[in-house]
Amino acid sequence: MKRKLKIVIGVLIGISLFGAITSFYVPAESLQVRLYTHLKVNTLQLNVIAGNYKVLADGNLIAEGGTESQFKLILKGDSIQLNHNDKVIGNFKYLKFAGSEADEIKIKLINPDRKQRIYQNNVSFSVSEEYIRIINDVILDNYIAGVTEAEAGSRSNLEFYKVQAILARTFALAHINKHVAEGFSLCDQVHCQAYYGKPKDPTIFKAIEETKGKVVVDENLNLIVAAFHSNSGGQTANSEDVWGSHTTYLRSINDSFSIKMPNSKWERRMLTDDWLMYLKLKHGFPSDQPEGKSVALNFKQDQRKVFLECSNSRVPLKNIRQDLQLKSTFFSISEINKDSILFKGRGYGHGLGMCQEGAMRMSKMGYKYTEILDFYYKNIQLIDLHKLSFFKDE
Repeated sequence: MKRKLKIVIGVLIGISLFGAITSFYVPAESLQVRLYTHLKVNTLQLNVIAGNYKVLADGNLIAEGGTESQFKLILKGDSIQLNHNDKVIGNFKYLKFAGSEADEIKIKLINPDRKQRIYQNNVSFSVSEEYIRIINDVILDNYIAGVTEAEAGSRSNLEFYKVQAILARTFALAHINKHVAEGFSLCDQVHCQAYYGKPKDPTIFKAIEETKGKVVVDENLNLIVAAFHSNSGGQTANSEDVWGSHTTYLRSINDSFSIKMPNSKWERRMLTDDWLMYLKLKHGFPSDQPEGKSVALNFKQDQRKVFLECSNSRVPLKNIRQDLQLKSTFFSISEINKDSILFKGRGYGHGLGMCQEGAMRMSKMGYKYTEILDFYYKNIQLIDLHKLSFFKDE
């Protein structure tokens, strides 16, 4: 029974099992992350900036490139033309630049034109739907470092980076099979996690090392959905109010740390007729009736609400936010004059889990990363990933 449990857990959270099964399982050493997912790449340039890369073409070793080596990849029909230092090597279906743990390669997209980025470890290229598909086979902690900077920004402090790193690791392992049917683990877009390669801030690598292997689990020792947002506006949300499902750890709390931070308040003006017509036509709200119109033009939220309600009509605030591209659902509405209304909003994002700006403030005030996690997530435990299987068995 113990053996079967370990296998199930390993598959569930995407853990690779190397060799014989022991008392502890081993976390995945690397992830396959698709790069430039939203772009149709046709031409790009590669520069080896650290280490020595072996170039594999259709499974065969065809070249090696050390520091200063330059390659160019050009889409040619259903193949990729590989150039090395302006010399054509050949056309191939699949290319892999295989490096060691410390090797780094710089990618500069030419068509479409994008700024260069630095990626660590292995990078492979193939043709998919008439463009070049790029996959970074990257060591887990190198990926976490890149996500930490992409999601948290640069020039923050060590304690906040630790929080963001732990959440990034937890999210990655909980969703490691999100794109498995497409041949990779995760993509570099925000619905997985934003990832733009090696971070510039060396403090991030220190944060990764000091939180190595740490993940957040709920009271049943399952990896949590590590949700976070920019600013809560003073109060976070319950999971069921945003996603429709209840969790024990995504609970609404009063968050004074987010107040007076850059994204704590916002405003948006709208023509009154447009607002009333939108509610009537899109949601069937009785905004053309006296009671419905009064509610629509005088809506208050001192505490987070879920619906705009009148009689038997309820419009989810998350739908209004999405339709009107508002920063949050935490807003009140008042008339400016006969023609216009004013949305006075609080916060930025869905409001679930950690408020990034609040956590930044907490870290600057001297709170430790464990205290920040315990503030924003309820009924959680912070444990070493390598021990997760052991605790499950207990």
